[in-house]
Amino acid sequence: MDRRAKIPRRYYSGSNDGKRQDAGIYQDKELAGQILAGKKPEIAQLPLAPIGSDFRREVWDILCEIPYGKVITYGDVAQKIAVNRNAKNTYNRAVGGAVGHNPISIIIPCHRVIGSSGNLTGYAGGIAIKIKLLELEGVDMSQMRVPNVTGASANLSD
Repeated sequence: MDRRAKIPRRYYSGSNDGKRQDAGIYQDKELAGQILAGKKPEIAQLPLAPIGSDFRREVWDILCEIPYGKVITYGDVAQKIAVNRNAKNTYNRAVGGAVGHNPISIIIPCHRVIGSSGNLTGYAGGIAIKIKLLELEGVDMSQMRVPNVTGASANLSD
Protein backbone atom coordinates (compact mmCIF):
# COMPACT_ATOMS: atom_id res chain seq x y z
CA MET A 1 0.00 0.00 0.00
CA ASP A 2 1.31 3.44 -0.91
CA ARG A 3 1.05 5.32 2.40
CA ARG A 4 1.64 8.62 0.60
CA ALA A 5 -1.87 8.39 -0.83
CA LYS A 6 -3.31 8.99 2.68
CA ILE A 7 -2.32 12.67 2.77
CA PRO A 8 -3.74 14.90 0.00
CA ARG A 9 -1.09 16.79 -1.96
CA ARG A 10 -2.21 20.40 -1.77
CA TYR A 11 0.25 22.25 0.42
CA TYR A 12 3.94 21.51 0.53
CA SER A 13 6.38 22.01 3.36
CA GLY A 14 9.33 22.52 1.11
CA SER A 15 10.39 22.73 -2.49
CA ASN A 16 13.26 21.77 -4.71
CA ASP A 17 14.72 25.28 -4.43
CA GLY A 18 15.03 24.91 -0.62
CA LYS A 19 12.47 27.61 0.24
CA ARG A 20 9.66 26.80 2.66
CA GLN A 21 6.26 26.76 1.04
CA ASP A 22 3.98 25.79 3.89
CA ALA A 23 2.17 29.12 4.16
CA GLY A 24 -1.06 27.67 2.78
CA ILE A 25 -1.82 25.68 5.92
CA TYR A 26 -1.39 28.80 8.05
CA GLN A 27 -3.63 30.87 5.77
CA ASP A 28 -6.60 28.66 6.62
CA LYS A 29 -7.84 30.91 9.44
CA GLU A 30 -10.86 28.76 10.26
CA LEU A 31 -8.69 25.68 10.72
CA ALA A 32 -6.06 27.55 12.74
CA GLY A 33 -8.81 28.97 14.95
CA GLN A 34 -10.22 25.48 15.58
CA ILE A 35 -6.82 24.14 16.61
CA LEU A 36 -6.04 27.07 18.90
CA ALA A 37 -9.50 26.83 20.47
CA GLY A 38 -8.78 23.23 21.48
CA LYS A 39 -11.12 21.71 18.89
CA LYS A 40 -10.29 18.34 17.42
CA PRO A 41 -10.05 18.58 13.64
CA GLU A 42 -9.49 15.29 11.86
CA ILE A 43 -6.05 15.24 10.30
CA ALA A 44 -7.52 13.67 7.16
CA GLN A 45 -9.46 16.92 6.54
CA LEU A 46 -6.25 18.95 6.53
CA PRO A 47 -4.57 19.81 3.22
CA LEU A 48 -1.13 18.34 3.96
CA ALA A 49 1.66 17.02 1.79
CA PRO A 50 4.97 17.26 3.63
CA ILE A 51 8.03 16.50 1.57
CA GLY A 52 10.31 13.78 2.85
CA SER A 53 11.66 10.33 2.14
CA ASP A 54 9.26 7.40 1.90
CA PHE A 55 10.38 6.33 5.39
CA ARG A 56 9.74 9.75 6.91
CA ARG A 57 6.33 9.97 5.25
CA GLU A 58 5.51 6.52 6.63
CA VAL A 59 6.42 7.73 10.14
CA TRP A 60 4.42 10.94 9.67
CA ASP A 61 1.40 8.91 8.54
CA ILE A 62 1.61 6.93 11.79
CA LEU A 63 1.81 10.19 13.76
CA CYS A 64 -1.39 11.31 12.03
CA GLU A 65 -3.12 8.19 13.39
CA ILE A 66 -2.40 9.08 17.05
CA PRO A 67 -5.75 10.11 18.53
CA TYR A 68 -6.18 13.59 19.97
CA GLY A 69 -5.43 13.48 23.70
CA LYS A 70 -3.35 10.28 23.49
CA VAL A 71 0.38 9.62 23.41
CA ILE A 72 2.52 6.78 22.11
CA THR A 73 6.23 6.06 22.41
CA TYR A 74 8.94 6.25 19.79
CA GLY A 75 9.22 2.47 20.24
CA ASP A 76 5.52 2.06 19.42
CA VAL A 77 6.03 3.98 16.18
CA ALA A 78 9.10 1.88 15.36
CA GLN A 79 7.16 -1.32 16.00
CA LYS A 80 4.37 -0.19 13.65
CA ILE A 81 6.96 0.49 10.95
CA ALA A 82 8.43 -2.98 11.46
CA VAL A 83 4.98 -4.56 11.17
CA ASN A 84 4.15 -2.50 8.06
CA ARG A 85 7.40 -3.61 6.46
CA ASN A 86 7.28 -7.19 7.76
CA ALA A 87 10.74 -6.60 9.21
CA LYS A 88 12.59 -7.77 12.31
CA ASN A 89 14.39 -4.43 12.71
CA THR A 90 12.36 -1.89 14.67
CA TYR A 91 14.04 1.23 13.20
CA ASN A 92 14.21 2.99 16.59
CA ARG A 93 16.84 5.59 15.72
CA ALA A 94 15.46 6.26 12.27
CA VAL A 95 12.01 6.89 13.78
CA GLY A 96 13.46 9.48 16.14
CA GLY A 97 15.09 11.22 13.19
CA ALA A 98 11.90 11.17 11.13
CA VAL A 99 9.82 12.53 14.02
CA GLY A 100 12.41 15.26 14.53
CA HIS A 101 12.24 16.26 10.86
CA ASN A 102 8.47 16.67 10.86
CA PRO A 103 8.02 19.92 8.91
CA ILE A 104 4.53 20.71 10.26
CA SER A 105 4.92 19.74 13.89
CA ILE A 106 1.75 21.23 15.36
CA ILE A 107 -0.41 19.60 12.67
CA ILE A 108 1.35 16.27 12.24
CA PRO A 109 1.27 15.60 15.98
CA CYS A 110 4.83 14.72 16.92
CA HIS A 111 4.14 16.29 20.34
CA ARG A 112 2.14 13.11 21.07
CA VAL A 113 5.28 10.94 20.87
CA ILE A 114 7.15 10.38 24.14
CA GLY A 115 10.06 8.32 25.39
CA SER A 116 9.41 4.78 26.65
CA SER A 117 9.81 5.78 30.30
CA GLY A 118 7.43 8.74 29.98
CA ASN A 119 10.14 11.27 29.18
CA LEU A 120 8.93 14.27 27.21
CA THR A 121 11.76 14.46 24.74
CA GLY A 122 12.39 15.97 21.36
CA TYR A 123 10.01 18.70 20.31
CA ALA A 124 11.24 21.36 17.88
CA GLY A 125 9.15 24.04 19.61
CA GLY A 126 10.67 23.16 22.97
CA ILE A 127 9.51 20.99 25.86
CA ALA A 128 7.38 23.79 27.37
CA ILE A 129 5.32 23.99 24.16
CA LYS A 130 5.04 20.19 24.01
CA ILE A 131 3.69 20.19 27.57
CA LYS A 132 1.18 22.95 26.76
CA LEU A 133 -0.06 21.12 23.65
CA LEU A 134 -0.51 17.87 25.58
CA GLU A 135 -2.30 19.70 28.40
CA LEU A 136 -4.55 21.44 25.86
CA GLU A 137 -5.51 17.99 24.57
CA GLY A 138 -6.28 16.78 28.10
CA VAL A 139 -3.41 14.28 28.37
CA ASP A 140 -2.76 13.03 31.92
CA MET A 141 0.70 14.45 32.58
CA SER A 142 1.13 13.00 36.09
CA GLN A 143 3.41 10.14 35.02
CA MET A 144 5.45 12.10 32.49
CA ARG A 145 8.92 13.44 33.12
CA VAL A 146 10.98 16.28 31.73
CA PRO A 147 14.64 15.36 31.29
CA ASN A 148 17.07 18.04 32.40
CA VAL A 149 20.51 18.85 31.02
CA THR A 150 22.25 16.39 33.36
CA GLY A 151 20.24 13.47 32.00
CA ALA A 152 18.07 13.12 35.10
CA SER A 153 14.36 13.72 34.84
CA ALA A 154 11.77 15.46 36.97
CA ASN A 155 8.24 14.14 37.31
CA LEU A 156 5.66 16.73 36.27
CA SER A 157 3.45 15.93 39.24
CA ASP A 158 6.19 16.90 41.74
